[in-house]
Amino acid sequence: MALGPVDIIIIGFPGNKFSGEIAPAIRELVENETIRIIDLLFVSNDADGVITSVRIQDLGRDLDPGLLEIDVATPGALDHDDAEELIEDLPRNSSALLIAFENIWAAPFVAAIQNADAFVIDQIRIPVEVVDDVLSFS
Repeated sequence: MALGPVDIIIIGFPGNKFSGEIAPAIRELVENETIRIIDLLFVSNDADGVITSVRIQDLGRDLDPGLLEIDVATPGALDHDDAEELIEDLPRNSSALLIAFENIWAAPFVAAIQNADAFVIDQIRIPVEVVDDVLSFS
């Protein structure tokens, strides 16, 4: 079985504000077999600049209870080293959610590439904010 490419997305929460809207969107993608969650990691930067990482399974239900209901394929795949990479980008008194996921939808395409004895030279993801900016000039 071919695997799809894996992405890691980092979602920031300025002021540690959580609305609870992310977990249902993730669950829908998983249920539709669009993605498979490899791991989730919560990272916080306190007022003193101390970075703390916590596995989603170890969080209380106060963050977003729906995150605890998401099936995680490889707990621990994201770790403290991944959290450390956020030090310069995560403002004090804020948090981030790291999500590693496999793009299941792309697995047949990957298989076709492999079966054609071809290979991917590069893959580029353009953030939605950049797309919005470019399209607004059109």
